[in-house]
Amino acid sequence: MSWGTELWDQFDNLEKHTQWGIDILEKYIKFVKERTEIELSYAKQLRNLSKKYQPKKNSKEEEEYKYTSCKAFISTLNEMNDYAGQHEVISENMASQIIVDLARYVQELKQERKSNFHDGRKAQQHIETCWKQLESSKRRFERDCKEADRAQQYFEKMDADINVTKADVEKARQQAQIRHQMAEDSKADYSSILQKFNHEQHEYYHTHIPNIFQKIQEMEERRIVRMGESMKTYAEVDRQVIPIIGKCLDGIVKAAESIDQKNDSQLVIEAYKSGFEPPGDIEFEDYTQPMKRTVSDNSLSNSRGEGKPDLKFGGKSKGKLWPFIKKNKGATPEDFSNLPPEQRRKKLQQKVDELNKEIQKEMDQRDAITKMKDVYLKNPQMGDPASLDHKLAEVSQNIEKLRLETQKFEAWLAEVEGRLPARNEQARRQSGLYDSQNPPTVNNCAQDRESSPDGSYTEEQSQESEVKVLATDFDDEFDDEEPLPAIGTCKALYTFEGQNEGTISVVEGETLYVIEEDKGDGWTRIRRNEDEEGYVPTSYVEVCLDKNAKDS
Repeated sequence: MSWGTELWDQFDNLEKHTQWGIDILEKYIKFVKERTEIELSYAKQLRNLSKKYQPKKNSKEEEEYKYTSCKAFISTLNEMNDYAGQHEVISENMASQIIVDLARYVQELKQERKSNFHDGRKAQQHIETCWKQLESSKRRFERDCKEADRAQQYFEKMDADINVTKADVEKARQQAQIRHQMAEDSKADYSSILQKFNHEQHEYYHTHIPNIFQKIQEMEERRIVRMGESMKTYAEVDRQVIPIIGKCLDGIVKAAESIDQKNDSQLVIEAYKSGFEPPGDIEFEDYTQPMKRTVSDNSLSNSRGEGKPDLKFGGKSKGKLWPFIKKNKGATPEDFSNLPPEQRRKKLQQKVDELNKEIQKEMDQRDAITKMKDVYLKNPQMGDPASLDHKLAEVSQNIEKLRLETQKFEAWLAEVEGRLPARNEQARRQSGLYDSQNPPTVNNCAQDRESSPDGSYTEEQSQESEVKVLATDFDDEFDDEEPLPAIGTCKALYTFEGQNEGTISVVEGETLYVIEEDKGDGWTRIRRNEDEEGYVPTSYVEVCLDKNAKDS
């Protein structure tokens, strides 16, 4: 089965067929390219979807994701992000292994096809030229033969005419001989060209064209094989990511299996447990007897509740068990006294843990500065030890402040946990009517404070803790150092991002107060307002000191 022998006369059709084959290959390349674009778009949409439903950092939504079901949802979002990455891999591999490779091959194929058909046309032109030469020699031979016949007939006519002179007869005879010789020469030339043409024609149809068509056939078969290989690669690229996609799906299943409904229920208890005891039964008050009304020990009402509407009981009265309690409005107290005991304990414990972490951080920084100062003392060429004194003193002050703050919150925590008395006796005696009608029977936090269902206390019962907070803040004011006075001003020449401890960020063109000059370490201490101060590189600011500061 060879195109050279079977399709020896189908040059034009083969030219059209091979061009169609290249068009099909280019169409397949376009198909794969559009597939890669779809994969990239799909991956981008999956990533955006995963990002959209991720909890926002430092938000209430992030706190809600402590439940196992929410954690499983986060794991699902992360797995979907990895799942999207595999579709990006599909797009990249198809582009590199199919599109780029086939695009280069198409260019080579076009060049090879052009060369083969150029050789075919050249062979066609050569055989056509030989055919024209044959036709020309044939017509010349035919013409010379006719001329020789006419010359022979004229000679015979002249020779038979008795009136013609002998010289004219001889002339006609010579002319006939010349024409006859020319015919013989044309015959010999025609015979030679004919033999040459038959040889060229045999070579054309049995050698040149078969060889050219064989090359075209091989080229076309290579194109078909290459297209088949590309289709296999197309499938293999998809198959390569199936294991990883399977792992992503397995991760989602594993996350779903990790959901623990009992654990989530316990977390709800920890989040909302108030620590109060449920109210006891309300005793019957007999208004038919002309006796003074008494209030039972278990009653929730007190002297402040007189004149208020009576309690109503029924199927939908559960939300009205606290009708005499006023909600505490305003800012949240520092000791979280507006929260129920259990929630307050958790908040205080969390605050103590945060303060301890800050203390440890400051202590690590102090140790690092101390080590650096020792290095400077041993190797003065590395730096001035005195330049670290102000930083060391500042860190020590921070540690002391944090420790005082920690002691304050630990005292509140001890009060909640029952390690210290919740109130002094003087505070108890101030509410005489309440104490006389409601003698303490149980020593717990539920007796010392009353709460509404939303967890807020009465204003009277949070006064004592507010006084404590004010007293503590008042004491802290004496512990703070007097701020250093400004000795001049400075203008920021460049923007500086103060990311290290003790530095402050400034913006180009900003004017600030100078509170401490450069002591040779390349840093100037500045202040923006009462709360913001720190060090900036001296080369970043233009300092203008007051005259009094310069004189001193």
